[in-house]
Amino acid sequence: MGRLRWAAEGRWELDMEAPVTMEGTARPVPGHPLPLGLSRGPRISRPKQLDFMHRFMASPLVPSFAGDPSNGGCGLLLHHAHTFHLAENWSTTVLEQFHIQKLLSFVTERVPNCLEETSWPKTIMRNIRDVISLGFGTELLVTPDSTLLLETYNITKESRGKAIYHHKLPQHNLTLEAAWPALFVDKRGTYWDVPLSLAIDLASICSGSGLDYHLCLQHNSGQPKHFGVDQTNEVPTSLLPGLCAKAAFSFKKNVDFWRKKEGKLKMVQPYDVFLSDPHVSGSGIIGAVTSASFGDCSARLSVEDESHICNEYRLYVHRDKFALFADLFASVSCTAQLGNFQRRFLDLTRFNARIDVPSGSTFLTGAIHLAQDVYHSRQLATDAIQAICPDLIVSLQQQIVGPLSFRVDSKFAFDLKDGNYFPRLDESVFAFDWALKVLGSARATAWYSPRHKEAMVELRFFES
Repeated sequence: MGRLRWAAEGRWELDMEAPVTMEGTARPVPGHPLPLGLSRGPRISRPKQLDFMHRFMASPLVPSFAGDPSNGGCGLLLHHAHTFHLAENWSTTVLEQFHIQKLLSFVTERVPNCLEETSWPKTIMRNIRDVISLGFGTELLVTPDSTLLLETYNITKESRGKAIYHHKLPQHNLTLEAAWPALFVDKRGTYWDVPLSLAIDLASICSGSGLDYHLCLQHNSGQPKHFGVDQTNEVPTSLLPGLCAKAAFSFKKNVDFWRKKEGKLKMVQPYDVFLSDPHVSGSGIIGAVTSASFGDCSARLSVEDESHICNEYRLYVHRDKFALFADLFASVSCTAQLGNFQRRFLDLTRFNARIDVPSGSTFLTGAIHLAQDVYHSRQLATDAIQAICPDLIVSLQQQIVGPLSFRVDSKFAFDLKDGNYFPRLDESVFAFDWALKVLGSARATAWYSPRHKEAMVELRFFES
């Protein structure tokens, strides 16, 4: 299940969708939980997504929305890509991004004044550079199992670059990545730029139940700064210069409580083959994560939480500019689906609920404190109750007509400081999915996050 992929790798620096840049991705700040986002399966690069939507979905311009311009956001953006196949194993792409708010402002406010100036051609060209951003990317298939991707964006402004080498090993994926600057997002949805970030990632491939593990070595250099606008937010210490080695191990188990194979329409292909069986299933994950940090980035707990319980049972050592950390995490998920996603109307209703325990040490500490309070007939400590409250994420998907379905992911949080013992809605993400039937299991997704005021149109493949 795609959602359990996020749970298993929730303690990992996964890329997430970010419409604020042309590349369309950002990494969570190490030690911070991922901001809520719709789950996804394997992700293809943004240039390939744009090229596919131009060629096969009659979309010459692909929109995105990146925050309110009055608060430093980019507003409404339109994207276009030109892809050229230079050889059988080599392609290159030129990307264009149009800032609609800046264009409207230029036309209504600046053009009349520019025509009165003697140097109006230079003024117009300077403003056009603000309205249009350019990017360039090239991808080379070095061998059948390895690819090299080079990208650079905002060529005429503050340029951004990335180089990714991906190699498929037996039952493993090896990735080498360099980004300048690298874009990170913290738990509040604030974006940060790190001048240079280098990473080596080795991930095992496990389909279904079994053992999974990731090994990563990452080096950051330079002073991080807030992306987009000048603010005085304190820089997350985990983004400061230094070297971090991290390892995560997890074991997952999938169980089908009920699955119906009969009742499908004959000679009718489902809109999505991964969503064609009514079923009730469950999955569970338990894992461990350990990290060692060297340099300025070591001055932090690996889980930066404002509500620590005294004397937590965790392995954490910090001396000089070296830190060692280890902890456990767990997740339980249940999914129920009705319909085969074959008929024209209301043939898919899907519900998923996931409970995450991001820190086993915090949970264990809270449970022990509560047990001691009960044993000694004391009033239960609010901090201890808060510590054992897991994260709850609920998702609902409903077919509307044909390949079109509506989807919402919601995160619920427990905040006992106000004396409220019921979960409150923390944030939601809304989306419309258009299943690409001819590809078996693929969809075009348009999603919107009211909390972060972000929206994006993208492609997702092999997601369930």
